Amino acid sequence: MGILIDGLRANGCEVTEINHPLELSTAQRVEILKKPWKLFGFGWNLLGLWHALRRDARAWMRRNGRPDAVLVGYMGHFDVLLAHHVFHGVPIVLDHLIFAGDTAKDRGAQGLKVKLLNRLDRMAIGAATLTVLDTEEHRRMCRPGDETMVIPVGAPREWYTAGDAEAEAVSSGEATRSRDIVFYGLYTPLQGVPVIARAAKELASRGLTPHFTLIGKGQDYDEVRTIAAGLDNVEFREWVEPEDLPALVASHAISLGIFSTTPKGLHVVPNKVYQSMAAGCAVITSDTAPQRRMLGDGVTYVKPGDAVWLADAIEELLADDERLHAAQQSAEETAKAFTAQRITRQLADWVRRAAASAAGRR
Repeated sequence: MGILIDGLRANGCEVTEINHPLELSTAQRVEILKKPWKLFGFGWNLLGLWHALRRDARAWMRRNGRPDAVLVGYMGHFDVLLAHHVFHGVPIVLDHLIFAGDTAKDRGAQGLKVKLLNRLDRMAIGAATLTVLDTEEHRRMCRPGDETMVIPVGAPREWYTAGDAEAEAVSSGEATRSRDIVFYGLYTPLQGVPVIARAAKELASRGLTPHFTLIGKGQDYDEVRTIAAGLDNVEFREWVEPEDLPALVASHAISLGIFSTTPKGLHVVPNKVYQSMAAGCAVITSDTAPQRRMLGDGVTYVKPGDAVWLADAIEELLADDERLHAAQQSAEETAKAFTAQRITRQLADWVRRAAASAAGRR
């Protein structure tokens, strides 16, 4: 959401934020989509926040008139319903990065639960004028009559800043060029972190023990710890403050994307890939259609779910300094296409057209 706001502003749009946060992490929000009955535990709090949002939105319109468009952030399955009601007749843009039903299914849900969450997705998309999605594969999950737009996830400014700072430190001799490997994420099935652990084990069997930093915790965490047991070169960090993460990732030579074979894993280009490229890391990720389409030659691809292939890719990069440096440069160059300003140009144009159309009706 933040990168869309930054990009719209950079493209000349005036954006006012009306926000009363639910104070839930992304992991907790995903858990609610997987287990929607947990929403009742936050019900009164949610209703109170909606009341505040409605109050502030109406106060804003009394002062400023109707906005040209309203942007509802991702995980906004319920918020878009409120926006549709409060801003009646105003174009609503829904940043729909996560399909509730698809996410729940990826995490093991099935049957009626998935059907209900698919219904929630349809309600959310139906309440929006324009649905923003991150890949063509996700666009195809919408219906032909839905107005949609594909916008890559991209990377916020701080990731580019961290990459520039690390490169400058290495150039000036303040830091040595790293040969370490990093992964960060929620350990969800689509990320395929067990594949990373098996690749580290495969490399160790070859006598190669590069340092791995695995950041995060989630569904596959215990399995990964079991696979990596006895590997002294694998460091687990369950939490890193978000403001510290860009610099930490930028200090590594290689950053790892996703490697699962789940249907959802074949539909996405994860934010960690865009961010890691912006940070100047060489990136290795799974060879999937959306990642090939978006990233081109900016990353190194491996077969989804194949730990040996991943181990081979890591070994090849670390065995050749020139090849590693070239991979880092390719990632950095590719990342230039995914700044906030660039990825939101078409959305800013859409908002301007909506504004012109509304003015013509008045």
